[in-house]
Amino acid sequence: MVSWNNLDTIKSYNDLEGIKHVNLVEAMSGESGAKRVKEYSVPMAAGLAYNYAAKEVDDDIINALDALAKETQLIEKFEALYNGEVINTGEKRMVLHQLTRGQLGNKVEADGVDKREFYVKEQKRIADFANKVHSGEIANAKGEKFTTVVQIGIGGSDLGPRAMYLALENWAHRTGNFKMEAKFISNVDPDDASAVLNSIDVAHSIFILVSKSGTTLETLTNESFVTDALKKAGLDQSKHMIAVTSETSPLAKSENYLEAFFMDDFIGGRYSSTSGVGGAVLSLAFGPDVFAQFLDGAAEEDKLSANADLKKNPAMLDALIGVYERNVLGYSSTAVLPYSQGLSRFPAHLQQLDMESNGKSVNRFGEPINYVTGPIIFGEPGTNGQHSFYQLLHQGTDIIPLQFIGFKNSQLQNDVDIQGSTSQQKLCANVAAQIVAFACGKTDDNLNKNFKGGRPSSIIVGDELNPKSLGALLAHFENKVMFQGFVWNINSFDQEGVQLGKVLAKRVLAHETEGALTEYAKLLNI
Repeated sequence: MVSWNNLDTIKSYNDLEGIKHVNLVEAMSGESGAKRVKEYSVPMAAGLAYNYAAKEVDDDIINALDALAKETQLIEKFEALYNGEVINTGEKRMVLHQLTRGQLGNKVEADGVDKREFYVKEQKRIADFANKVHSGEIANAKGEKFTTVVQIGIGGSDLGPRAMYLALENWAHRTGNFKMEAKFISNVDPDDASAVLNSIDVAHSIFILVSKSGTTLETLTNESFVTDALKKAGLDQSKHMIAVTSETSPLAKSENYLEAFFMDDFIGGRYSSTSGVGGAVLSLAFGPDVFAQFLDGAAEEDKLSANADLKKNPAMLDALIGVYERNVLGYSSTAVLPYSQGLSRFPAHLQQLDMESNGKSVNRFGEPINYVTGPIIFGEPGTNGQHSFYQLLHQGTDIIPLQFIGFKNSQLQNDVDIQGSTSQQKLCANVAAQIVAFACGKTDDNLNKNFKGGRPSSIIVGDELNPKSLGALLAHFENKVMFQGFVWNINSFDQEGVQLGKVLAKRVLAHETEGALTEYAKLLNI
């Protein structure tokens, strides 16, 4: 029987607070550090590995975290989730994003429908559509092939799919899998839509409108921008636009769309990259086979996340170390630092994934809690970040845990050798150096040049960023966030915090305001 309890009532958590803290400078110096790097590593799917040698943990702390995992029933709660129990208590819904890439447990039904079959069916429909676009069977009014796909959506309908597209763009060019260029319109700021429309040939573009409800204000506003551009070009929207929406939305049966593909309420936007939300744009851009490889990597990582052995479950281990850093050590932020240009927008996706999921101050039953929850997430790709905010990370007054991501090989076939090393070797040398510099620091009598060290980090390492490793990477972080939500006894699958601003914005547009809201509306000439 699964029980849901606040973290501060958990015995193993209180025990954890009494365990001696690790001196990271000592632990990571000399032979001790070399031994940790070899031993503190957990295999992930698709050839990735999670290495936590430079975290402020030792065997005693890991054993205490294992006890916490067992007492909070993390594996049992994950089983309940993937077997279709109502885990999203705020909206009284199941949580089924893992089901888009594989079946971990029992058959899950809703309204008499096998949900795994539903997701597979939609993936097949998208694949068939993409293949017809690539072959020219589905073409523009003149019978010419579409060359560009543009996704119109906001939040999870943009951040995840955009990050995944950018991650695979170079790889697809190198491997011959690049089918169509993808662009994204998300911001309601008209400059966003106009910039994209000015950069494409609308006559050879196909647009994907993504809105589960079919009523998202920003998305429908941007649709109007695109519709206007199509009309001005003498083009018919219904021949250039498809919808990804729910079967009950006003978009589902509209004649304004060439085709409609369906998602459901059991997949939140920030968890939707492996659904039709990501599937349509990625299948059109790179082909259905590439999207299938992406799903395979995510499915493999999900299987590891169901393992009760903490040292064989990288997502759960990563999650618990994060809880230790947040609730015991008191660190309020985490920096995501991918040493891969392909992952340039991955930190932005993880920012939404983590902060929208676990930015909660009430438990899953709507009761106030007395401990901190989700950290602030930020980041940029290396080495750019080194020349930006690393100064604060190294010598600032706050200690900020770091999540590095690195690959042994680039996505290019041909690198250049400059001064005895390739560009990729220089990149990898930088990430190795940063981990040790953060952990061990440097003593100097000139305090301006003194580095205290003791700045914890972990790194996920792989051979290459490709569809399968990207899927595994995505699933790792989705499951990490899920496990942390379970530990904190919060609902990681609703997002009431985004609603109030939307409600007030509608009041401003309807001129139904008072007080400060009226004055700010005047200030902005509304």
